[in-house]
Amino acid sequence: MEKQFKKASGISLLSGAVLATLTMAMHPIGGSLTEIAGKKGIFMFSHALAILSIPFIAFGFWGLATALATKGRVSFLAFSVTCIGLIAVMIAGTVNGFVLPMFASNYAGSTVDGSVLQAIRDYGWLLGSSMDYFFIVALSLAILLWSVILIVVGQLSRWLGYYGLLMVVVTLLGLLMKFNFTTVLGFGLFIFSLVSWIIIAAILLIITPSKNTSL
Repeated sequence: MEKQFKKASGISLLSGAVLATLTMAMHPIGGSLTEIAGKKGIFMFSHALAILSIPFIAFGFWGLATALATKGRVSFLAFSVTCIGLIAVMIAGTVNGFVLPMFASNYAGSTVDGSVLQAIRDYGWLLGSSMDYFFIVALSLAILLWSVILIVVGQLSRWLGYYGLLMVVVTLLGLLMKFNFTTVLGFGLFIFSLVSWIIIAAILLIITPSKNTSL
């Protein structure tokens, strides 16, 4: 793997992780339409950071997939799965960070039937939540595949692979126990665990010499 590309992808992955962390740190709590309308600016800015982080993370994951490439190229299957997850979270971020606050700003205090407004909010929430779960499952599957490669092949660091497996197991248990990952707290916990894995992977991409794989 070209040294410059490996380093650039690591820096890109690290940048995306920082932006994602800032997003969750700034993420406002929802409420009534009037409350959301009053927080329109912070809703839009925080989710703009989230969407901005996506291309950085995607490029970084491409570099990670390249660094972990074996003869079977399974690491690129994981990369393809992450792309689906990143598209899903982009949709969720657009709905929750732009559509919802603009909708709230337009209809807060309006004469439109409250039940109609609530039905529209519920539809948006279901769409955003579904996309969040697509993202969680897709990223968990990708990290599972990369973690297995890390452990079996020994590229970068095996302990990062074990950490990834632990993260996937905890997430799976949460899903089986019907833990709500769509709340600010639930989604934040997943994001911060994901970010910690990404940061370690990014640093390893930057500092670890390339090796040839044989699988």
